[in-house]
Amino acid sequence: MSEKIKILLVEDDMNLGFVIQDSLSLSNYHVHLSKDGKEGLLAFNKDQYDICLLDVMLPKKDGFSLAEDIRKINQTVPIIFLTAKSLAEDKVKGFKIGADDYITKPFNMDELQLRIEAILKRSGVTEKVESSDINIGSYTFDTSNYKLRKEGEEERKLTKKEAEILKLLSKQKGKVIERELILNMVWGDDNYFNGRSLDVFITKLRKYLKADENINIKNIHGIGFVLNVEA
Repeated sequence: MSEKIKILLVEDDMNLGFVIQDSLSLSNYHVHLSKDGKEGLLAFNKDQYDICLLDVMLPKKDGFSLAEDIRKINQTVPIIFLTAKSLAEDKVKGFKIGADDYITKPFNMDELQLRIEAILKRSGVTEKVESSDINIGSYTFDTSNYKLRKEGEEERKLTKKEAEILKLLSKQKGKVIERELILNMVWGDDNYFNGRSLDVFITKLRKYLKADENINIKNIHGIGFVLNVEA
């Protein structure tokens, strides 16, 4: 099924955020608006976006830090920085992080839309047909409906947190994901109590996947977790 192109907009000025959201929505984009960096990171993990528009001066987590975290788990999603700053060093920092463009406030909405269209065209994104299924060894993980299936086994319905953690690990199979990053992307906070909860959820996921001996969720001590699937 064809879907609208999804945009993650992270902007703490809600008046400007609503203006951008409304304008882009009228152009048939689906726009999710988050008001700070931590909320933006949570939103990025919960859905799949085609492009991110990030304000630089954000509360809780600035736009540069947010972009760095996004790049740790997705190296290709286009990022445009929106900022009141026009300093050359800020632009250089943004591009070093992996930004695709940089637009200085105040800006014309037509200009922003043209830049978005140009980047999406370069990225090969137009209307898209997206599958919600991820293969994990002999399992199929339906990320939209939080269901884990394996032939010969009863279908398992995951909790929202279980599904979000497994989605993060399965999309980065073979790559270590930092513990702090998982906590911030799933809970929005990396405190001690959430850390203990993460360990419990990892144990549960290992149990759910144990019927396939080629699957292993490994704890890299002091760093994070990695989902390995042997061929």
